[in-house]
Amino acid sequence: MNLFKSFLVLILLICISPKSFAQKSKSRDKVQIFYYGWYGNPEVDGKYDHWNHDILPHWSNPKWNNLGNYKGADDIGANFYPALGNYSSNDPAIIKKHMEMIRKSGVGVVVLSWLGKDSFVDKSIVQYLDIADQFHLKVAFHIEPFYKNITELREQISYLVKAYSRHHAFYKIDGKPLYYVYDSYKISPSEWSELLSENGEKTVRKTELDGIYIGLWVEKEHSEFFVKSGFDGFYTYFASDGFVFGSTTSNWNYLSKYAKDRNLIFIPCVGPGYSDTRIRPWNEANFKSRENGKYYERMFDAAAKVNPDFIGITSFNEWHEGTQIEPAIPKKAGDFKYEDYGKDSWFYIKETKRLADKFLSGK
Repeated sequence: MNLFKSFLVLILLICISPKSFAQKSKSRDKVQIFYYGWYGNPEVDGKYDHWNHDILPHWSNPKWNNLGNYKGADDIGANFYPALGNYSSNDPAIIKKHMEMIRKSGVGVVVLSWLGKDSFVDKSIVQYLDIADQFHLKVAFHIEPFYKNITELREQISYLVKAYSRHHAFYKIDGKPLYYVYDSYKISPSEWSELLSENGEKTVRKTELDGIYIGLWVEKEHSEFFVKSGFDGFYTYFASDGFVFGSTTSNWNYLSKYAKDRNLIFIPCVGPGYSDTRIRPWNEANFKSRENGKYYERMFDAAAKVNPDFIGITSFNEWHEGTQIEPAIPKKAGDFKYEDYGKDSWFYIKETKRLADKFLSGK
């Protein structure tokens, strides 16, 4: 009888295991998209936020100083114009439309930009979690550099965990939240080590604040940073191929090998293009044409080629930098004509689905 049971177990393992592994390998969680909840309008929020973005000064050329800001309505700080108009990120109807779009794009995790307790987006996080859950999506957090030091960041992470981590949609891997940390290189690796190494004075390891902390790799010399800081991995964020070392697709073999040799997670980030001259009129050098989807496909293929644990998409709705896949429409404001996607405003939602499916299938 024991021999018969063993035989049955063996048959079950042969039949079930490959399917289980295949399902795991095809998890939508492997495709994650950066999302911005910082937009406001007078109807919901009492005033415009971000649609009326400032025109940013150049860091050294005074020619580009004090150029003012956009007004909102037809005049927004973006090179494209959203099909949903000047929406509020606090409007549950908008959040629902966005989560439905993201679900249809084949993405599994929404990476919400977060600027700390009591920030503009923080008041709507429960709505984001609840509505994401309705569409079988998870929410991770993109921690912006609002904090001054590691002590303050630890306190903010504590708030985030206590306030939201019990929600079903709060994204975790093996019980640990995944945090992207933007501009992580601006704090020294020795200070990060206090937070992220097991023996650090302010360590989060083996506490309720433990997580998978992903730092931003910008320049080549950051290899030393990731050796010493205690991060669990790194991501590249920028959608402009060649903008920095990390976002240059030809360097991704190097970054992938670096990560594998040190048991780190590497998350290459892809985008449909880059166009930010409405807010940075001096930045034409980093413009990347969408080429009717060909640019996006090349970046996605380059990422898939290194067989990463995850691919990050920049972005769902970073309108200021023109990296969004959210539907855009043709529009004119005076003499200015906004860029658009051609005949199909949903083109990049559909294209993301196609490229995500291709990556997840391993073809």
